[in-house]
This record gives sequence, structure tokens and C-alpha cells, in this order.
Amino acid sequence: MTDIASVSIARPLSEVAEELRSSFAEFGFAVIRDHGIPADLIARAEEMSKSFFALPEDVKRQYILKDGGGARGYTPFGTEKAKDAKVHDLKEFWHVGRELPEGHELSEFMAPNIWPKEVDGFRETCEALYTAFEEAGDRVLRAIALGLGLEEDFFVATVKDGNSVMRLLRYPPLEGAEAEGAIRAAAHGDINTITLLLGAEEAGLELLKADGEWLAIDPPEGALVVNIGDMLDRLTNGRLVSTTHRVVNPKGEAAYRARYSMPFFLHFRPDYVIETLPSCIDDNAPEPISSHAFLLQRLKEIGLT
Repeated sequence: MTDIASVSIARPLSEVAEELRSSFAEFGFAVIRDHGIPADLIARAEEMSKSFFALPEDVKRQYILKDGGGARGYTPFGTEKAKDAKVHDLKEFWHVGRELPEGHELSEFMAPNIWPKEVDGFRETCEALYTAFEEAGDRVLRAIALGLGLEEDFFVATVKDGNSVMRLLRYPPLEGAEAEGAIRAAAHGDINTITLLLGAEEAGLELLKADGEWLAIDPPEGALVVNIGDMLDRLTNGRLVSTTHRVVNPKGEAAYRARYSMPFFLHFRPDYVIETLPSCIDDNAPEPISSHAFLLQRLKEIGLT
């Protein structure tokens, strides 16, 4: 394979499973078309995101959850940094997590959401988009399962009531000659199972290839960019790779405007034990670890706990 796969998941999954597997094995990334998330819902969510981030700084800061590790509500500019990075990323974001009924067995792992009262329709739109992301993620995971030689529904139980998080993300505009090519999000890998990203049409997302070269990702309008996270890399013992990626400022006019995107970090259940799949075991297979323990370990490394 010479380029990242771009596939329609409206097709029978058995027809696209191997193409996706190959792309995730080589690049850790694929572009997903016909993902089923309605365009009007995406547009509404983008407007809600822009409305929230346009609020005064003191209003946004009311929604910082102290000791919440950034898992819900607002995280201000200059808080998160990539593992081993010396500087913080140039971004601010809002997190929406799973809503669990009172008394649910996993409630200790997932705090209730908070919602900004200043933006009408914010909650309803975000909840609808969260559900749509989950449905698209289920279809991608079914294709991945087939590509790994597993039953199509293998991942259904592993992610049921998982600790998935949707992020509304804003990279503020940069100024000055150094804006072109500046690093907005430092090179990093994602912690979770898979990430589904809306808003990657704006140039800047790049992945690090095995040969050490950076490859720009250029999806068509409205497509999802999907990448493998560390948890799935661990489960497959590196057969599917969690690839280092970054966001750089584009050249030209786009370098001086804000960038918005909406990633969905799809997670295993907190109590799911990540243990190498039988077909992927070799002498280098990692020790089993619960997804919650793995998450805490990684959040500490990036400064969110």
C-alpha cells in the first residue's frame, strides 16, 4: 500500500475490511466516507463549538472542573501537552463524556457531564453527535474485527458503556511570521481504542511514517479520519499501529485563522482487560492491563492528572 485507505463504510464490511486492516497496519490511519453522521448535525455542532469558544475567558473558565483531569467541561489554552513534550499545545477544548444512569456499575469511572448555559441547544446537539459518533465507531470496529479474523461483533462487548470522550477543539489563530508551519499540537499518539475525527479538511494534520517522513492527511469534505489508539495497538501487539501524529499550521492565509475540529476518542470499558489477541501473541506481547489503569498511566504522562 502506498497511500492511506479511503473507504466507504456504506459498502458491505467484508469488502473493505482487508483494505482498512492494511492501512491501519502500515499507517495507523484511514479515511472513512459515508459514515452516516448527518451533515446538518455536524454543521450545528460546529456552530455550537464556535459560539462557546467565543464566550469571554472568565465565562469559559467557570466550566473548568477542578481535579477532573480534563475529562468533562472546559480545558483552557495551554493546559495539555504531548508525552515528553517540553511545551504545551496551542489549543483549548470542551469534553463531553458518556451519560450513565444513576447507580450504574461503571459510574465511579465516569463523572456526569456539565453544560454551558450560555449556548442554546449545546447539550442536545452534543448528545446527538456523541451518539452518531458511537454508531460510526461501531461500524469501523466491525470492519477492524473482520480484518483481524475475528467475529464481526467481537468489539461490541468490549466498548459497551466505554469511557469514550468527544472533544470540541479550537486552535486559536496565530500571529507573526512564525505562524506558518508552527506546531499547534505536538507529535503524539492517542491513548484510546480508535479515534474518529471530524474537521480534518483544514490542512495541518500529519502522521509520522515508518521511514521517518511526515505525511499530510487530506480527507474529502465531511469525511472521518480514523486512527488506531494505543489500546488497540496493545491488544494487537502492534499489528495495528498507534501512529505518532501532529497538527501543524498550514501555509498562507489559513495560518492566521482559528482551526476547529471534533475528535471522538472511542474507549474500551474501564473494566476491560487489554490482553493480546491469541492470533497476535509472540515473545514481545505486553502484560495484560485494565483499560482504566492504562488510561490513568497515560493521562499522568500528558499532564491531565
